Amino acid sequence: MNSLKRKGTFYTLKRDEKPRKGSEPKIILTSFLGVLIPSAILLTMPVFSVTGLSFTDALFTATSAISVTGLGVVDTGEHFTLAGKILLMFLMQVGGLGQMTLSAVLLYMFGVRLSLKQQALAKEALGQDRKINLRKLVKKIIIFALVAEFIGFVLLCFRWVPEMGWSTGSFYALFHAISAFNNAGFALFSDSMMSFVDDPLVIFTLAGLFIFGGLGFTVVGDLSSNWRKGFRHLHLHTKIMLTATPTLLLVGTVLFWLLERNNSATMEGLSIQGQWLAAFFQSASARTAGFNSVDLSQYTQPALLVMIVLMLIGAGSTSTGGGIKVSTFAVAFVATWTFLRQKKHVVMFKRTVTWQAVTKSLAIIVVSGALLTTAMFLLMLTEKAAFDRVMFEVISAFATVGLTAGLTANLTEPGKYIMIVVMVIGRIGPLTLAYMLARPEPSLLKYPEDTVLTG
Repeated sequence: MNSLKRKGTFYTLKRDEKPRKGSEPKIILTSFLGVLIPSAILLTMPVFSVTGLSFTDALFTATSAISVTGLGVVDTGEHFTLAGKILLMFLMQVGGLGQMTLSAVLLYMFGVRLSLKQQALAKEALGQDRKINLRKLVKKIIIFALVAEFIGFVLLCFRWVPEMGWSTGSFYALFHAISAFNNAGFALFSDSMMSFVDDPLVIFTLAGLFIFGGLGFTVVGDLSSNWRKGFRHLHLHTKIMLTATPTLLLVGTVLFWLLERNNSATMEGLSIQGQWLAAFFQSASARTAGFNSVDLSQYTQPALLVMIVLMLIGAGSTSTGGGIKVSTFAVAFVATWTFLRQKKHVVMFKRTVTWQAVTKSLAIIVVSGALLTTAMFLLMLTEKAAFDRVMFEVISAFATVGLTAGLTANLTEPGKYIMIVVMVIGRIGPLTLAYMLARPEPSLLKYPEDTVLTG
């Protein structure tokens, strides 16, 4: 819509400040790359690493941090200086909360009002309806993130400060609290969390952080506004997340325990408590966190398959995690069940799911499948590795999980760049890429229906 603006004795036509349809995904990608490239250049500087870092390895590490994946081609704890580790914390926080969210925070702090276009971009990045109050939403997100990370920091301090001293212990606690909440998976310990496999304080603190971080900011905002009214007053998306998250966590925990409890290379030597803690931790971590408390390269094939499925499902929409998203999986699953029962409408929690949500879920799954297949094919050309290892690594990168079965550390130069692209696509979302490549062509024409034989 246009409006007239007076200029002297003349009127000029001024277009309203609204972003063109389809422009938001391009700007989100541009902002992502705008942080990524300078960060990679910084990581190549001697002040940030102990022995130096090639640009490829720096770009891989920066991508992994900003996309909150956690895959690494070098040992984070040994290779980076204090300045390098602080930079990684900053990148994980930026990647987890999102550049648009943090940009809005900075502008609000300095009293700058966001234009309609800037507000629309921020809401697009957060997956929000354009009618919501952006200032209140951003405030809730930042408070939730800082409070969660602070609680995690304090709890981890109880474990590591007595052992390492105040300065080292508190820094380790802060680093891992930020890494866990943002579902990044970077660890300063060479074996990730394997040394704490049967430590309830560390395991439950980290798991709690990445579970809450993976719920999504939409869920957090809804709960903060409607928690007193009861479950039935929550939005449908929130109900799906609060139901599917514990279900996936429980199913994953039981399956991992059943499949690995007799594996001498992973859980057999642990106590019953240690086995259940390990199974619980890997079930929670598999859906985008990236920490591991047992050696994943020694997992049995069935357990790896379960982990691949959990990684692909991922976390919640607008969360710090990745994957196709829990709600996408839930809608597609219920839509399939609806078809099998020959029902006309997809219904969840006594609410009819819109046809747009159903088709979008199917589109995400199809586009994700195509991207994953392409990436796996290319990686099998560049790497000498078994198919199951390639699949595990590619899905881990796409879902921004960061778990590895041992392939990432030995990637060739072309393989690293393939994984970099996969991590970027995984973070911005496969449909964002598709929106940029496709040209929107709305049409008012309606053609006659016809039958297509399927199945």
